[in-house]
Amino acid sequence: MPLAAMLKSAVLFVAAGLCEIGGGYLVWQWLRNGRGLAMGAVGGVVLFLYGVIPTLQPQRFSRVYAAYGGVFVALSLAWGWDPGWTETRPLRSVGRTPLPPGCRRNHVLAPGLAVGCGAA
Repeated sequence: MPLAAMLKSAVLFVAAGLCEIGGGYLVWQWLRNGRGLAMGAVGGVVLFLYGVIPTLQPQRFSRVYAAYGGVFVALSLAWGWDPGWTETRPLRSVGRTPLPPGCRRNHVLAPGLAVGCGAA
């Protein structure tokens, strides 16, 4: 695959990921935080674009979505990252990783929750 085609695919993967995460976030703001129907409508349009963007990829559907899965996981971790953390906590909360006694499980996309050992 030529370099230009690879760069186009990479840009489309990132755009699709941002549309999926961003659109879902806007709908979340509308339904969970009462931000108004306009925000929910914009979120719906952005989620629709998430469905359209992968059709611009030159590869088959199955290949595109298999590769996109990895991109989505990376973008999700980046979206939930809090630069104020002093250690790499997001990766510690992935899956069912065992935590030391006294620690609470932290959900990466809910940074307002208490994190780490001994946090209230």
